[in-house]
Amino acid sequence: MLNPMLALAKAGYRVVTPDQRGYNFSEKPGHISDYRIEVLAADVAGLITHFGSTKAHILGHDWGAAVAWWLALTKPDVIRSLAIVNVPHPRVLARQIRTDRRQLRKSWYMFALQIPWLPERLIFSRLTRPAFARVIARTAGPDSMTPQYQQELRNAWTTADSGRGMAHWYRAAMQQRPPSLTDKHVHVPTLILWGRKDFALTQAMAEASAALCDDVELVTYDDATHWLLHDEPVDSARRIVEFFNRTAQS
Repeated sequence: MLNPMLALAKAGYRVVTPDQRGYNFSEKPGHISDYRIEVLAADVAGLITHFGSTKAHILGHDWGAAVAWWLALTKPDVIRSLAIVNVPHPRVLARQIRTDRRQLRKSWYMFALQIPWLPERLIFSRLTRPAFARVIARTAGPDSMTPQYQQELRNAWTTADSGRGMAHWYRAAMQQRPPSLTDKHVHVPTLILWGRKDFALTQAMAEASAALCDDVELVTYDDATHWLLHDEPVDSARRIVEFFNRTAQS
């Protein structure tokens, strides 16, 4: 994620990269309801206002992308353009889990994390944190996640209640679902970057997500994984900067 942020800053953008609630050194509320997608999107909208703006270019990956999708669907007036990395439109993800056995198998961990307290104890204990960091690194491209980056992950997981906060994102996604939206299309300019070797998400969801966007560019990378910004930092940064430049006046 570092390279796109530096590239945007060098291009003259004011870049804000918050730790979302429950992650790294941000606050970690204790209730599952604190991680509802509506609340998470409101956090981002609040940051835009806090920094004295009415609109912003939004870039999101993984859970950040899930929040970015929801913000675009419910608060499009605060978005100039939307850049999404390897996460599908929420309607597409829900549909694929229901109808595609391959995607259901890939999503097994989302169901496992619904178990109270046990997953975070098993994954984020002092003894298991190093092994989990190595597991994450193995799902990326070769050498994409350096030992230094893996150490940063382990450091983030040592903060109080870090495991619970992260697990609550998955619990809220399944247990605190928002009301269905009447309009499921994204109307702001959208860039979707997608690594075809994603361990958790099928390629078909990229095209299906693009079909729900009015103004969209979809770029796929044959050899990139779910961690595309680590696997292809230079090209992904270039494409994001060029896209934001094109849409700066929207």
